[in-house]
Amino acid sequence: MRWPKNLTARQVERALRQDSFQFMRQVGSHRTYAKGSLRVTLPVHPGQTLRRGTLRGIVKDAGWSEEDLRRLGLLK
Repeated sequence: MRWPKNLTARQVERALRQDSFQFMRQVGSHRTYAKGSLRVTLPVHPGQTLRRGTLRGIVKDAGWSEEDLRRLGLLK
């Protein structure tokens, strides 16, 4: 799978909410979202894009597949 480039925290946050993740808390610039037993921590730094390694970790923590990324509009 080719990882998307230039995704912002806002775009990933929108996808998390679309996939029924609920905002739990924020500590500094890190927001935590939960859905059942899944927990995702999202670093929010306005004007910056997420690094690929960070994005991979978020996708893994959310339990998303390539199909899910396409459904949520994060992958073309």
